[in-house]
Amino acid sequence: MEQVTIYGRSSCGFCVRARDLCESRNIPYVWVDMIEKGMSKQDIADRIGHPVYTVPQILVGSEYVGGFDDFSAYVRRHGAQTAS
Repeated sequence: MEQVTIYGRSSCGFCVRARDLCESRNIPYVWVDMIEKGMSKQDIADRIGHPVYTVPQILVGSEYVGGFDDFSAYVRRHGAQTAS
């Protein structure tokens, strides 16, 4: 699986679950803490090209996947093959 980018907040349970899912499946990921980076939801929307109402917002490579539930389903569909 291509590298995953997770935009979220450390205080968000679904954000933590997305990170845990990547770690448990050995999926390479980048964590972008929007609070630490001083990012608003609009900043994230501008980067990913989709409106942002909740976090996490997750991309696989350059493909927008959605939130945690969408990402979890994506992982189930595509397996946990890691990048080679």
